Amino acid sequence: MIEVEIDSIRVSLMSQHRVVVLRESDSNRYLPIWIGPFEADAITIQLQDVQVARPLTHDLLKGVIDKMGAKISHITVNELKNDTFFAQIVMDVAGKSTEIDARPSDAIALAVRVNVPLFVADEVMDMASIVPEASIEELDEEPEPVTEEEQEKLSIFRDFINDLDLDDLGKN
Repeated sequence: MIEVEIDSIRVSLMSQHRVVVLRESDSNRYLPIWIGPFEADAITIQLQDVQVARPLTHDLLKGVIDKMGAKISHITVNELKNDTFFAQIVMDVAGKSTEIDARPSDAIALAVRVNVPLFVADEVMDMASIVPEASIEELDEEPEPVTEEEQEKLSIFRDFINDLDLDDLGKN
């Protein structure tokens, strides 16, 4: 299992869906999981410590678990099947470890309320994680000088751009 933390919640410009982005704790691998807007709000409200007038569904679930004497130990995103993620809420109930199937969005919304670790199965991370091409720090570094061979390869583009006749651009 790989420990992850919530990196961000992003909004899709194409739909009402949101993406929760989980980041591997000691790496720059990210796992994006599509979630609904209500679950995204439930996670964000808790992360930003926003006070609500009435308990949300995940607050209710936390209260029920507490009243029954159970204790959540961690959340696991344990499977990816047909482009759908699956999760488990792992809890201690009367000294016995119990796993409850859940959608990752609901499990994460509950995890942020009880402050427990999030884990992703190795095989899920291997199948669906992404690694950015360059970090911000790498982008700030001085670029390496262009070799003569690279300059020659790029010369065709330079010649093309230099030969463009832009005098009539925009005139019709």
